[in-house]
Amino acid sequence: MTPRSVLRTAAATLALGLGLTACSTTGGTGRATSTASSKASSTASSSPAPSGHTGPAGDAAVTAKPVASRPLRPGERLLRMAMPTAYTPSAPYGHGTDDYRCFVLDPHLRHDAFITGLNILPGQPQVVHHVILFRVPPDKVPAVEAKDRAEKGEGWTCFGGTGVESNEALDNAPWLGAWAPGGHEQVMAKGVGVPLQKGSRVIMQVHYNLLAGARPDISSTQLRLAPATKKLAALQTVLLPAPVELPCRPSHDQGPLCDRSASVADAQQRFGDVGQVADYLHLLCGPVKPGPVQSCDQTMKSAATIRAAAGHMHLLGRSIRITVDPGTPRARTVLDIPVWDFDNQGAKPLAKPVHLAAGDTVRVTCRHDQSLRDRLPAFRGTREKYVVWGEGTTDEMCLGLLLVTRP
Repeated sequence: MTPRSVLRTAAATLALGLGLTACSTTGGTGRATSTASSKASSTASSSPAPSGHTGPAGDAAVTAKPVASRPLRPGERLLRMAMPTAYTPSAPYGHGTDDYRCFVLDPHLRHDAFITGLNILPGQPQVVHHVILFRVPPDKVPAVEAKDRAEKGEGWTCFGGTGVESNEALDNAPWLGAWAPGGHEQVMAKGVGVPLQKGSRVIMQVHYNLLAGARPDISSTQLRLAPATKKLAALQTVLLPAPVELPCRPSHDQGPLCDRSASVADAQQRFGDVGQVADYLHLLCGPVKPGPVQSCDQTMKSAATIRAAAGHMHLLGRSIRITVDPGTPRARTVLDIPVWDFDNQGAKPLAKPVHLAAGDTVRVTCRHDQSLRDRLPAFRGTREKYVVWGEGTTDEMCLGLLLVTRP
């Protein structure tokens, strides 16, 4: 895996651009079962997801129920998809408190469509850290089927990405929508949508955090679809990752993971190749010095119009900001969250779209704070460590997102 591909998949996995999609009330009849794989199918239906499933310990699985939403607009219809059976998470490598699992869902599209709204419904919100839906174009379906068959049980382990990502770069991530704490039903602006080809599949990646225990889960999503015959602008996601390089406090217990190299090695042990993202971000963002504030600049390769912006950090996050052309007379702030709230990660629609030209610079800046570990239950009983980019809830990230259309 190349440094660029690891960066792309890691960033795409955590592209929590909530609020770009929406869902609505269920309606109609019928139910279809995916044929994408013999072990990972989905329901595409107007009725609730299957119920009554149990985990290995006999605990009843929690199934997210359909929710009411705003009325459909002309030409739109609703589609509900759910994990086919309950999944009980576990740390896949025997280390850590996080599990990333990917499941294949089949929307059974006979015609091209646009996703004009989406609502992701976690079955176990106290265990689910985030959910991301990735698009799988028809030519990638065989690879997805093979990936699914290669691992026993429902779905497959997928830290950092699905493992079958396309070659799209950070400025056009292969995802459809996401949920994280604070996410809720939203509807896209009139005239925009995310294209989805007929014959496509959807991969639902679920990040389970095991600090609250391993409970069987059935997560689902409600899609709002419009026919491709409608003239809609294609909505894309630009990902803006930045480093996290937060040293241990000198006045506190210096555990073995206060050494940066040891901390990166620990992340790699828990998450595989994606554990090296901390090093690869130095290649993307240039020389990085340890400290609570980190930033990264990206140059726009082509013109775009920003419709909404979002940020993602974990529990040690304090603030996040996205600026365009910083330090110039044209400087504009498109996202400013001075007090980060992990439980409120919804995207922020721009009151007035911001137009970017090729060559414009976009900067994401994050601030993290080690002192928060003294107050948060998730860190109780853990030793301080040098914090780098990592996939776990008690690791950290700095990720900005721009939701854009192209001229």
